[in-house]
Amino acid sequence: MDISLDQKVKSLAQQIKHYLITMMGKTCEEASDEEFYRALSWVLREEVMIHWAATAHTHMQKKSRRVYYFSMEWLPGRLLVNNITNIGAIELVKRLLKYMDRDTTAIINAERDPGLGNGGLGRLAACFLDALATHDYPAMGYGLRYHYGIFEQELWSGIQIERPDCWLLNEVPWELRKDSHAAIVQFGGRIITKKNRHNQDVNALVDYEEIRALPYDHPIIGYNPKDNYSALTLRLWTTKESPLNFLLARFNAGDLSGAAKNSSLTDVLYPNDKYSLGLFMRIKQEYLLVSAGLQDIFKQFHMTFDDISEFADKIRIQINDTHPTLIIAELMRILTHVHEIHWDEAWEITKTVCSFTNHTILRESLEEWDHQLMREILPRQMRIIEKINFDFCNSIRSKYPNDEPRVRRMSIIENERVRMAHLGIVGSHKVNGVAALHSEILKKSLFKDFHEMFPDVFTNVTNGVTPRRWLLKCNPRLAALITELIGDQWVRDLSELNKLHNFAKDPVIQRRFIEIKEENKERLMNALCKYKKDRHGEDFDCKEEFFLEKGVIFDVQVKRFHEYKRQLMNALHAIILFNEIRKNPDAHKVKRHIIFGGKAAPGYEMAKLIIRLIYMLSRRINKDPIVGKKLKVIFIENYNVSKAELIIPAADLSEQISTAGMEASGTSNMKFAMNGALTIGTEDGANIEMREAVTDSWWPFKFGLTSSEIDEYHKNNTYNPEFLISQDPVLQEVIQCLKDDTFAENDVEKEALQKICSSLYIDRYFVLKDLISYRDTHRKAEALYQDQSRWAEYAIHNIASMGKFSADRSVQEYAKNIWKIEPCAIDKEELKRVSKDFLESDRCFIA
Repeated sequence: MDISLDQKVKSLAQQIKHYLITMMGKTCEEASDEEFYRALSWVLREEVMIHWAATAHTHMQKKSRRVYYFSMEWLPGRLLVNNITNIGAIELVKRLLKYMDRDTTAIINAERDPGLGNGGLGRLAACFLDALATHDYPAMGYGLRYHYGIFEQELWSGIQIERPDCWLLNEVPWELRKDSHAAIVQFGGRIITKKNRHNQDVNALVDYEEIRALPYDHPIIGYNPKDNYSALTLRLWTTKESPLNFLLARFNAGDLSGAAKNSSLTDVLYPNDKYSLGLFMRIKQEYLLVSAGLQDIFKQFHMTFDDISEFADKIRIQINDTHPTLIIAELMRILTHVHEIHWDEAWEITKTVCSFTNHTILRESLEEWDHQLMREILPRQMRIIEKINFDFCNSIRSKYPNDEPRVRRMSIIENERVRMAHLGIVGSHKVNGVAALHSEILKKSLFKDFHEMFPDVFTNVTNGVTPRRWLLKCNPRLAALITELIGDQWVRDLSELNKLHNFAKDPVIQRRFIEIKEENKERLMNALCKYKKDRHGEDFDCKEEFFLEKGVIFDVQVKRFHEYKRQLMNALHAIILFNEIRKNPDAHKVKRHIIFGGKAAPGYEMAKLIIRLIYMLSRRINKDPIVGKKLKVIFIENYNVSKAELIIPAADLSEQISTAGMEASGTSNMKFAMNGALTIGTEDGANIEMREAVTDSWWPFKFGLTSSEIDEYHKNNTYNPEFLISQDPVLQEVIQCLKDDTFAENDVEKEALQKICSSLYIDRYFVLKDLISYRDTHRKAEALYQDQSRWAEYAIHNIASMGKFSADRSVQEYAKNIWKIEPCAIDKEELKRVSKDFLESDRCFIA
């Protein structure tokens, strides 16, 4: 029997009041926004739980092959609005909040972003799990539940201050603690060698240290407003919540830090590995994820299958970057020791099950761990890695006799370092890059020897993003316009956007697009003003720091701070604009916001110095009586998913300016283009494939050296930044501004700018070489922006060309070419059965 919307609203209101009373002891009138948010989430979770259970039951009953996605980072963002979007309950919840006289924005903002990642790696993993759920693939994600995230960023006089990310300050209503799935993880100890039934050595452990890993499950809901959506599980492990991990004897002996070392293991993402304790914790974190996850996989497997021989057919494990590559050693240990499988057979199973995604080109970002430290922390796993390496090196010698340099280049262990990427390649049946250029660089340069030996192992899967969060949710007015023009099938099949090409020249659609963009800018500016007033008081002058009128170009670069991403080049361009406007206030016709956001790793000094430079530019430029009328520099602190959802829809220009050949793919480039920003970008990462999809006709702001040109400079050692500066007056002016008192106000700031200046005379990332081309391309962008209709036409063509860059397409390629899995839609009869059980239990409330 259908229930009217008003009846549903009244029923949900009663349930919210029930939760407020029974769970918090509050009436609706006295509940805070945060308490109301939790009660609302619990009510909605009831419906989700039915689908969550039915999805899991369906996968077990159909004995589907299942993929397990391991990642050290997950950045799903706020879950409330995403979940009600995916189940088609937006209108219902709006009506409910109005009925209960609650402010929608306040309730949404009561939820904190889960502090489970830092950058694109975590956002990509979250997009993939959303896509897997949307298209009914049997899958599950594993990660760690970082108690304090990576950190919460504040700027004090331009200095990055790292505070704990208190995302767990209040109860998280979407997570479920699963004590019955807790895992015991062993570290250290002494090895006792035994024999398995094949008379092969296996390693038992004595005198080891035990840590209890406790899982918390989050539902990841697929988009399907027709009420038969799948809900997958993201399982996050913590050591914080288990009293077993607190070492009371050490506490009583006065060793306070030693007593908490195990319970604090999952406190922070990426402990600073400049110090020995940080290195120690990084390795232990990675093994905790691997060990707990594999124990859980085997537990699930044995609930469904009786024979271990089916493991290789039914299980697939995706290793997301080098962090979880210890899976290969741990899986070998379990198969040979616990299940007593012959080493050779176990190796075939491991390679069949595992696949590895590489996310970097920079050699210094490929994890390598000290051999002796690994032996100390993980003695059994290190023995297995040593045997894997021994066999592998012999296979190299067999294929390439008398080529010991090749053996050393390819060895997993070399110079007392354990190369985790090499372990990932050797132990996986497929290794993929994340953009076409990236994958070619892996094959031709970074892992050239491996590609020559295993040419069929390497493949490419270009990254994608979920259009549910990154268009439908974050830009509802643009999404509504798209649906009005081409229907709503694009939400699950982004290739449908191609139909928008037909509307790009329509002046009415152009005007509507511009209106939506201006509204999104106003929304962002209002949020920034509120943040500044909350922090600095009501006297804060927003008009001095921001342009609040229409017609301002929003030039945006938001991403993790790293030298190769070249936030420095963007900052130097701001100095060029500053100098040009000072000399001639009419040099630039369009007002411009240059907007930055992103965090620098705690141990990355140069990245922190670049943030400090941006602060100095903002301080001087925004208040300058001449330049401040045309240019504002804005740094948005503590950039996260929720802030991205405000910033990306407001952007006109998307800064994708990494040094060519250094960005693996990028995903913010896709999000910006999907929301109607034009890309100013180098030929790097997925920018190339985006340009090819958009075509050169509608991709006007390409600039800079190509990766092959940079390779030639490296090969011939012919790049001389000092000579470049001596020949160019514009560069000389920029360098002079870094050296004099233009932006620095004290000796400490002068020293910071001197370090940046010194780095430019080395210029490892070709900042100065590309800067003039970059300046000229920005001039083209400013000229085009003055013709708003023409700008809108370009933007609509860019949106229409983004069909390829959906996470849906990415996971379908993984499913078809790597995992070989099929969709497994939720069984409708099982859904009815679980719903019936719930409804019957729901009648048990005491009236």
